Amino acid sequence: MSRRRRVIHRIEKLDSRYASPVVARLISTVMKSGQKSLAERIVYTAIEETRANTESVDPLETLHKALENVKPRLEVKSRRVGGATYQVPMEVPPARQVALAMRWIVSFAQKRKNVPLRKALASEIKEAAAGQGNAIKKRDDTHKMAQANRAFAHFRF
Repeated sequence: MSRRRRVIHRIEKLDSRYASPVVARLISTVMKSGQKSLAERIVYTAIEETRANTESVDPLETLHKALENVKPRLEVKSRRVGGATYQVPMEVPPARQVALAMRWIVSFAQKRKNVPLRKALASEIKEAAAGQGNAIKKRDDTHKMAQANRAFAHFRF
C-alpha cells in the first residue's frame, strides 16, 4: 500500500495565441516571479523567430519536434539498498519527459549570456529541432548514465 496520496491531475490550460497546452506550459516554465505577460511576450517572439529562418515550417511544429528530440526516455534514480546507494536506471513517465525537456531548453537559453532571452530561446528551440545543442547533449548524457548503470536495473521496485 502506497503511503502517498493519489495525484489530482489538473485540466491543461491553453495559451491565448496558439490554443496549445504545450505553449502554455512553456510560458509557465519561462515565467519568473509571476510575471506572466513578460513570459508570454518572450515565448511568442521566440516562436516567431523560429519561423523567420524556416518560412515553410509551422513554428509550433518546430517546437514539438524540438521537445520530441530532447525528451529523455531513461534516467537514473538513487536507491538505497543495504547501506549502499545505487544509481538505478528507470523509464521516465511521459509527463516528466515533457517537463524535463522544457526545463532543459529554458535553462540552457537562460545560461546564454549577452543575448536576450527571446533570441536565446529561439536558437535553443531551433538547435533542438535540428538534433543538436546543449539540451540534446544533456539528454544524451542522461541516457549514457542510465546505460552505464544498467547492471543495477534489478533494484527497480
